[in-house]
Amino acid sequence: MLKVHTPPDIFKPIGPYAQAIEATSVERLLFISGTMGLEPDGRLAGDFEAQATRVWSNIDATLKAAGMERTNLAKLTIWLADREDWRLGAEIRQRYLGDHKVAMSVVQAGLVDSSWLIEVDAIAVA
Repeated sequence: MLKVHTPPDIFKPIGPYAQAIEATSVERLLFISGTMGLEPDGRLAGDFEAQATRVWSNIDATLKAAGMERTNLAKLTIWLADREDWRLGAEIRQRYLGDHKVAMSVVQAGLVDSSWLIEVDAIAVA
């Protein structure tokens, strides 16, 4: 079970995420490596929106393979090649997560392949 913590003596979250997530009863941990917008055949999805959408589809498939679902996600680190994509990335992430809150970091970084526009790694608990 995941429990959201928002300490009263620090700033409130500036978006739809949690300041902290506590896994109160953990039997399993799943660490998902950095996931890019690659299609199952290895081709790279097109623009940022296509890559971001594919990233979440890839994470869904990984969770499913482990017998988990989106609500098992506890922590995300999102790497963006271009900071200008953060707003669209947040909209796509919210469509994916809905009301589910996670602990999260968003970082602008040079990704290993310059054609990759987004990479996400995750931790899920069950």
